[in-house]
Amino acid sequence: MRLLLGLTILLLAAMPVRAQETAPTPAAMRGDYFFVSSTEIGRGFHIYVRYPEGYDPSARRLYPTVYVTDGDSLFPMLAPVQLFLHYDDGLPEMLMVGIAYGGFDPSVNRRNIDFQTPGDGVEQAGAEAFQRFLVEELIPRIEARYRSDPQRRILFGQSRGGAFVLYSAVTDPDRFWGRIASNPSITSGIESLLSPAAPATRRDLNLIVASGTRDRTDLQSEAALWLSDWEARPSRPWMLHGVRIEGGTHAADAPAAYRQGMARLFGQKPAL
Repeated sequence: MRLLLGLTILLLAAMPVRAQETAPTPAAMRGDYFFVSSTEIGRGFHIYVRYPEGYDPSARRLYPTVYVTDGDSLFPMLAPVQLFLHYDDGLPEMLMVGIAYGGFDPSVNRRNIDFQTPGDGVEQAGAEAFQRFLVEELIPRIEARYRSDPQRRILFGQSRGGAFVLYSAVTDPDRFWGRIASNPSITSGIESLLSPAAPATRRDLNLIVASGTRDRTDLQSEAALWLSDWEARPSRPWMLHGVRIEGGTHAADAPAAYRQGMARLFGQKPAL
């Protein structure tokens, strides 16, 4: 018995070792990846791109393109959702761009700075620099490399990322055709979000602000305050839509906010 066990071990040791195979990307998330070293911010970002179903880089067709902040968590969450919205709700397929840090550790993840809007008592407001990164470094690269429609850019952000969506809407309205702010956290730096909006040349812009009914009470109040202030203004550079997500919590219902927001943007009614 010992002899047999010894021979078995020798045979196993002599077997060639297969090189570790690269795990295939899930079908709903197939696309591309690249790394950007931002000169505007002085740090790098991991960029994930989801291709629409049937994407052909040599075709003439251009696709709406969704830019997703907090790509470490929201990109893998929303990429499959986008495919199902195409199937179930009849929404067009689109490119999705996830902007990620490469982890959640504060040593690499600086969302607390990059999405922070300027205001009283704010020490590190990086929203202006992050916006320059989008405008000058990321968007031109995406539109040069992929079949991205510059007339139908969409920006999605959650929590503090949602506050950055509002900052983008106020300071640079024309940049994105559609914006979805999910449960925005806006108290620190709210002054810059209530400042007069920069002029816009387009008349088809939309901004959706989604709040979950089970989100933190203070965040719901902040969003309601911001909405009421802007709804009372005689002129806005975008059509403004407030959406309530019944039973929605702060982060787990980001797909519901995305679905409702996309339905508003594309004039669709989500299937039940």
